[in-house]
Amino acid sequence: MRTALCLWIVMGVLCPGEVRGHKGNGGDRHHGDRHDHGDRRNNHGHDHGDSDPRKLLFEFAYSLYNQLVAQPDNQGKNVFFSPLSVSLALAALSVGAKGQTHQQLFTGLGFNSSLLTQEQVDQAFQTILTQLNQKVGVNLTVGSALFLQNTFTPRPEFLEDLKSFYLSEGVTVDFTNTAKAIDTINTYLVKDLDPTTVMYLLSYIYFKGKWEIPFNPEDTKEDTFRVDENTTVPVQMMSMKKRFSVYYDQEISTSILHLRYNNSVSMMLVLPEKGLKAREHHVYVPKLSITTTYSLKDILSGIGMPDIFSDRADFSGISEELKVAVSEVVHQASLDVDEAGATAAAATGVVLMPNSYRHTPVLKFDRPFMVFVMDRETKSILFMGKIINPANK
Repeated sequence: MRTALCLWIVMGVLCPGEVRGHKGNGGDRHHGDRHDHGDRRNNHGHDHGDSDPRKLLFEFAYSLYNQLVAQPDNQGKNVFFSPLSVSLALAALSVGAKGQTHQQLFTGLGFNSSLLTQEQVDQAFQTILTQLNQKVGVNLTVGSALFLQNTFTPRPEFLEDLKSFYLSEGVTVDFTNTAKAIDTINTYLVKDLDPTTVMYLLSYIYFKGKWEIPFNPEDTKEDTFRVDENTTVPVQMMSMKKRFSVYYDQEISTSILHLRYNNSVSMMLVLPEKGLKAREHHVYVPKLSITTTYSLKDILSGIGMPDIFSDRADFSGISEELKVAVSEVVHQASLDVDEAGATAAAATGVVLMPNSYRHTPVLKFDRPFMVFVMDRETKSILFMGKIINPANK
């Protein structure tokens, strides 16, 4: 429930005025408005009557996050991924899907085929990609790629739609020559291939941005991060005392810090916390450098897309001559967080509180917290995840 409500708060930031009803306390207007949220929710806080694909993808982000954190291999580990990048790849795949396969892809992505057409979805992603690729002030690379066995010729319409709407071209390779195929795809993250592979779908995203208000490297000190009740790790902790946008949610006793990169892209850090209502805070945030890689085959099957990986797959929109199915979906995400947005040396020392007669509340991310990186212009969650141990790369 806490994750669902946090996503709803993020939606309130991305779509101000479009969600209402949930009470909380926000920061000052100059750095970020207070947003209420809540009365149009169903099970996951989403209105299925809405025909905007961008807002419907919040449900997909929620489902994918829950699946990732529940995986046995991810227990006690940082979970970090890009809902946008994964949904982009699957939406591109839906261009060539028909029948029940197309229905599963749409339903899994949170789309209602009675309200949304493929053309509307294609145009929405075209707009998102075009706007994100034109961002200034941040280093943002979003992409997907579809590699197809070269023993058949994809339908020209499929390739044209991929290029026009998803800014991506389908690439044919000889999967029977695994070494050459890996060399072709290795721009991404493939380590080995099955020679019987007929289709390989990848999605990737890299983001690095400079803070609108940078942290001072001289204030970065070694500190302790509490992974759990029995485990602590040393981290390089950045700190700053400024006027921040801090939202405190009374229902879930959680503080949410809003840090801007520019007028559109920002990060939200979510920490279980007791009441913080002041506008000026002394904020402590650990430096991060995270890269994650996931196989999503089982996860996507688990959220309603099993046919794309089976002999029931209907991708006749890709090729009518050869029946194909998806062999694997692989996703990689990277994030760097430091004082200015670039790698910087950090001093080691003891954290000191400012000597002041006026009390300044402290918001310290020294235990597991959630992170969101989002773009207000496209109403997109670029990244989300849970940081369990910032010392792990």
